[in-house]
Amino acid sequence: MSTLTETGNPTGSAEAASGRPAYRVTGRRVLASEWAKLWSLRSTWITLALGLLFLVAFGVIAASRYTSMTGSPRMDRDFARSTALSLSLFGANFAQLALGVLGVLVTAGEYSTGMIRSTMAAVPRRLPVLWCKAAVYGLVALVVGTVGAWIAFLVGSRVVAGTPAALALGHPGVVRGLLGAGLYLGLVGVIGAALGALLRSVAGGISVLVAVFMLVPGLASLLPSSWQADLTPYLPSNAGQAMYALTHDATTLAPGTGLLVFLGWTALALAGAAYRLRRGDV
Repeated sequence: MSTLTETGNPTGSAEAASGRPAYRVTGRRVLASEWAKLWSLRSTWITLALGLLFLVAFGVIAASRYTSMTGSPRMDRDFARSTALSLSLFGANFAQLALGVLGVLVTAGEYSTGMIRSTMAAVPRRLPVLWCKAAVYGLVALVVGTVGAWIAFLVGSRVVAGTPAALALGHPGVVRGLLGAGLYLGLVGVIGAALGALLRSVAGGISVLVAVFMLVPGLASLLPSSWQADLTPYLPSNAGQAMYALTHDATTLAPGTGLLVFLGWTALALAGAAYRLRRGDV
């Protein structure tokens, strides 16, 4: 009997000796951690506020300018064909930069400060960190973009009331466009987070983000006409804009197709970030 030893759980014995409960890494806890880290940064509040401000302010300014120029022979032909929806969402191009830049900061910021080592020590499997960062920030960007789009439309539609651009909320395609704009901005935030994890540089991630969404569409206009018709609708920015456009023609994608193409670009960015995270050193 004296040679027998009690075979218990060594982990449980250690927990009992230390008096502290054991904590397991779970998806819920990683999400909670990323949520807390996101809101602990002052830049989060400032950048989200700027994104909301850009979306609402530029939309109202565009609607006001349209109203003041209604009936004027100096009004540009394309501008004259604007609707309350397109005018209200005029600020989406500016809001996407703010939300995309914050997405880069969410991931690349940890590499610049060295905090990523603590994060990976707490979550050794690595990939859950990327998924949770993208999910948390993507949801926040989605909510901010959707709220901003609705506010911009509700205010802008009042500004253009009585003009040819006037649209009611119940007009076909309006609700779909507002929800599409919010979804587009949420996915831009996810792409920003993926670029930050892929490049591990705040400056590099922001540069690529600006190039993809602002510079490449302009450069594509220099291509031959036949190439433009085949390529430009599938660029990330053009595919995203198709998600919330009220009308479409032969040169643009349908809303559903635009969503699928933009989801493909988002998945590609996340796949690159996941590969770098698994294969590269912290």
